[in-house]
Amino acid sequence: MRRKIYQLAVACCLFFITTAQLNAQPDGWTRPFPGHRVIGNLYAVGTYDLGVFLITSDDGHILINTGLAESIASIRDNITAVGFRLQDVKILLTMQAHWDHTAALAEIKGTTGAEMWATADDARVLEDGGFSDAHFGGRVSFEPVSVDKIITNGEVIEIGDISLTVYEHPGHTEGSSSYSMEVRENSRDYKVVIANMGTINAGKQLVVDPTYPGVADDFAQTYRRQKAMDVDVWVAAHGGQYGLHGKYSPGQEYDPDTFVDPEGFLAAVERLEGIYQAQLAEELR
Repeated sequence: MRRKIYQLAVACCLFFITTAQLNAQPDGWTRPFPGHRVIGNLYAVGTYDLGVFLITSDDGHILINTGLAESIASIRDNITAVGFRLQDVKILLTMQAHWDHTAALAEIKGTTGAEMWATADDARVLEDGGFSDAHFGGRVSFEPVSVDKIITNGEVIEIGDISLTVYEHPGHTEGSSSYSMEVRENSRDYKVVIANMGTINAGKQLVVDPTYPGVADDFAQTYRRQKAMDVDVWVAAHGGQYGLHGKYSPGQEYDPDTFVDPEGFLAAVERLEGIYQAQLAEELR
C-alpha cells in the first residue's frame, strides 16, 4: 500500500513538473527533424535541437540520449526511417543526466529490454530521477531509470563491430561523458566524437559557493582533454552546439564529409573555455 502511494505521489509530481517544463522549453526540443546518417553506422535520430544518436551493428544497437518523454514516437519513427528498429537497441547511454536528454530512458528501457550504462556520478542522478543533480536537483524531473553497468574513462564498449571509447568530461554534470569511435569510408579513416560540451548553465557557481566541490577543476580538465582530442567528425547533445542546421538540410544526399569539422570542434571548446575563464574571474573579484 505504501509503495502504491509513493508511486502515485511520484507520478503526480512528474505530471506537474513536466507540464511546467513543457511550458518553458525551447521549441526546437520537440520539433520533429528527419533522422539522417551522420557517417558510417552513426545516425542522428533526435529532434530539431536535441541530439539523439543511434550506432548500429548486426548484433544490436546503441542509443545515446533520448530527448523528452514525449519524443519517443519521433525517435522510433526516425530510427525506422533510417532503416533500423528501436527494439534492436541493446545498450542505452547518456551524455549528461539532465531531463531534456534522459526523460524517455525509462520507457525505452522497458519496451526494448536494453541495458542502461552510465558513469557513476550520472548513474546516481538517473536512478533518482534528477533529484540528486547538484544544480537542478531537489525534485524529481524525469522518470527514474535503473542503471545496469557503470562505465569509466577509457573503457571500450563493444557490441558487434561497434567499438566505442568512453571519455569522462565532467562539469556540465558531475558525470558528463563523451564517446569516440573510428569509421572507415571511401578508403579513409574518420575519427568520430559524440561530444558533451562544457557549457555552464545559468546560475552555476564555480568557486564561490560552488555548485558541487571541484566543479571548476572538472570544467578545466574537460576543456584540456577535449582540446587534445583528434577529431574529424563531431556531434553534440544539442544541434546548435555542432552547427547541425548549417551542415545538413533534410533530404540532403549522404556524404561522409558533411560533418567533418575539426576546426569547428576546437573553436567551440575554446569559446566555452573563454566563457568559463570570464566567470571564474568574475567570481574571484
